[in-house]
Amino acid sequence: MPPSGRGPKLGVVAALENRDPAVAGRFYPGDPEVLAREIAALSRISAGDRAVRPALGVMVPHAGYVYSGAIAGQTFASLSPVSRALCLAPNHTGRGARRALFPGASFRLPGGDVLVDQELTSALLQGASLSPDSAAHELEHAIEVELPFLRAQNSSVRIAALCLSRLSLAECEKLGAQLGRVLAECKPRPLLVASSDMSHFLSASEARRLDGLAIERILTLDPQGLYRTVVEHDISMCGFVPTTVMLFTALALGARRAELVRYGNSAERNGDEQRVVGYAGVIVE
Repeated sequence: MPPSGRGPKLGVVAALENRDPAVAGRFYPGDPEVLAREIAALSRISAGDRAVRPALGVMVPHAGYVYSGAIAGQTFASLSPVSRALCLAPNHTGRGARRALFPGASFRLPGGDVLVDQELTSALLQGASLSPDSAAHELEHAIEVELPFLRAQNSSVRIAALCLSRLSLAECEKLGAQLGRVLAECKPRPLLVASSDMSHFLSASEARRLDGLAIERILTLDPQGLYRTVVEHDISMCGFVPTTVMLFTALALGARRAELVRYGNSAERNGDEQRVVGYAGVIVE
């Protein structure tokens, strides 16, 4: 597989494969019935919360459900169910291509597979600077943990899965424009799902301060400002590249506003306010 640049059409790639779960039983329940009950519990929103509505994109956390599942669940539950999604994630493992689009057939999960949208994946390979690459996805958890939420809303949902290593701001902007052109031709249009946690292993007060700077840029639909803020303030937001690309893509598709669903951190579950990881759910419309 080429290390970068435009890859061949999906049909030219070797036989399609299924991706086995990497973190089932650790980040979320491995038993299908237990997982279904947990997703249902995490996805409840109380009376008076946001109405379900369509969206262009979301940013959701990807830690173990015990820590960030409630924020992810509340964010997804605020959206209308979708039939297709483009999921963007950071590359935590360092494996594979820098812009790795999963070329396989499905993501296997407890309780049923989530199929890859072959039409969307082929269009992305032809229209954006992406590489068909399975290695980046094999052990990466950041997309996998989002899929049970999408599947719970629509059991027939199909996805394209894009894993991104560190890209420059110019590369993010170019990729966002390319993705926007591809998605503008898609009917129905896929939901953009950017997977990211916020600050890592800081005090709760410092995490809130730094995360607030990044979230402010997201809410003002300012991808350039988000990227520069994270770099200049050394914010350990692991998915800032996917979120930056998501914002550039959403703007190309006509995004007008963003809303914070909820912000929190790991201390809400383990009580340790000296060493937290921050989590946020944001909807882009």
